[in-house]
Amino acid sequence: MKKKIIIISVLIAWIAFVVIFQLNRENGEKTSEDTKSSEKVKKKAEPEPFLTNKLGMEFVYIPPGTFMMGSPPDEIGGYPDREKQHQVTLTSGFYMQTTEVTQGQWETVMKVNPSYFKDCGEDCPVEQVSWNDVQRFIWKLNQAEGANQYSLPTEAEWEYACRAASTTRFHWGNNAGCSDANYGVSFIHNECKGINPGKTMKVRSFLPNAWGLYDMHGNVWEWCLDRFDSYPDKAAIDPVGGYATVDRIYRGGSWSMRARYCRSANRDGVSPNERISELGFRLVRIISVYGIGNRRARTNMNPYP
Repeated sequence: MKKKIIIISVLIAWIAFVVIFQLNRENGEKTSEDTKSSEKVKKKAEPEPFLTNKLGMEFVYIPPGTFMMGSPPDEIGGYPDREKQHQVTLTSGFYMQTTEVTQGQWETVMKVNPSYFKDCGEDCPVEQVSWNDVQRFIWKLNQAEGANQYSLPTEAEWEYACRAASTTRFHWGNNAGCSDANYGVSFIHNECKGINPGKTMKVRSFLPNAWGLYDMHGNVWEWCLDRFDSYPDKAAIDPVGGYATVDRIYRGGSWSMRARYCRSANRDGVSPNERISELGFRLVRIISVYGIGNRRARTNMNPYP
């Protein structure tokens, strides 16, 4: 009898061991699958470094971050009153077009080419487009792609992307160089006479900044989304500009301007109806329709604002 009890106990212990082993194995496999699934989701959620749309527009991912916007009081050529340095945090990443919108891209969408320098070719930046013209272009492009995903950059997004983590006057350093950007030749400016042509040049004619963006200095000024206003006295998070004026901001300098007007911090504003041969734009593209926060609210979807 005692022997039977021992045998039955051993069998029960063995069965319990087998059951526990199997359960642990299944749990381990499930955990491994869950980990792999989680890693796949995480990997899928990470933004692609580059995107290209149907028009061949190339965009590079700009990560979120904090930077000092504006110029320090001692910056050469700076305007301390309108470029007051302050901390800005951008909480969401975004895609920025690697080049200015070209004449070819504009004509594909709008069926006309308003540029003064048409002889420069379809790979040159479109110019003589007003801020309001640009809103019509954006509206048509969004309609063509079936989503509200394109916009002008805010002024803060533009400077953050231009600087690409630099703190100098230009993304390449403090010293202006005629071989670094297309600027400095006009009726009244001759800094780069004999080097630059005194008109627009093809995009990508110069080296990009550290984040892969071309012509952030010179070639054509670039429209921003915001209205022109004074900077705040304190740190800002995802600023969208003020409402003090009707004028819209433009950035980056142009082919005709002196170096001081092409600095990362330089800013100016003009009527949204202005059309000149020195003024164009580039686009930003949102990552998805989810979590876009203020961008949807501040994007004007009316093609005739």
